[in-house]
Amino acid sequence: MSDTPLKVWTERDGQLLRLRLARPKANLIDAQMIAALDAAFAAHAGNARLLGALVDHEGPHFSFGASVEEHLPAQCAQMIRGLHALIERMLDWPKPILMAVKGQCLGGGLEFAAAGNLLFAAPEAQFGQPEMKLAVFAPAASCLLPERTGQARAEDLLYSGRSIDAPTALAWGLVNQLAEDPAAAALEYFERHLAPKSAASLYYAVCAARAPYAKRVKQRLAEVERLYLDGLMQTHDAVEGLKAFLEKRAPRFEHR
Repeated sequence: MSDTPLKVWTERDGQLLRLRLARPKANLIDAQMIAALDAAFAAHAGNARLLGALVDHEGPHFSFGASVEEHLPAQCAQMIRGLHALIERMLDWPKPILMAVKGQCLGGGLEFAAAGNLLFAAPEAQFGQPEMKLAVFAPAASCLLPERTGQARAEDLLYSGRSIDAPTALAWGLVNQLAEDPAAAALEYFERHLAPKSAASLYYAVCAARAPYAKRVKQRLAEVERLYLDGLMQTHDAVEGLKAFLEKRAPRFEHR
């Protein structure tokens, strides 16, 4: 496994931050990836010349999600808090974050993608929150998805653990645009709609549009984090579901 989970550079005369998930094929949103993403967004948040960021990925899949091992009791608090801190940083980031997704975008990968501003997807992409299949729930998605798709559709994904295809995600408002090459489509959007703009004015536009949404999600994140760590992870079935997945066996739930 590469020691560098994320590639970071700027282009378009320093006005576009590029981030590329670089651990195919899974591109797990594990502690190392979370730390690298958080550091990259933090390092560039004060760059007044930036007009946006574009996140894409190596390999056929955006991300299979978070590390299941890091969901176990010994590590889950650190992992959940790290992911939520990253999402909060993205919610407060001063310029638009464009996401380009191919293949599977699942679990923590979808939580990460949904924290961006605009999402471009390949027609064959799949989106889902499979956590309930492991007897846990998706804390950040519980806050982000209702905002993006509406309550009823979010609850469908969060309870069922099923995935939806890209055309459905587009119809639901989770995705902004479908394209065979989503990264190229995101770059075209940047060139056409962001590059001609004033970076200073764009900053205030993002603040105006994003602030109420960010405030709601951050409040809910704190609430669901406590529910996850102090409630769910104290149950037998949550730990059993995770262990069963890692041991490649059927879970033995006791409904407690």
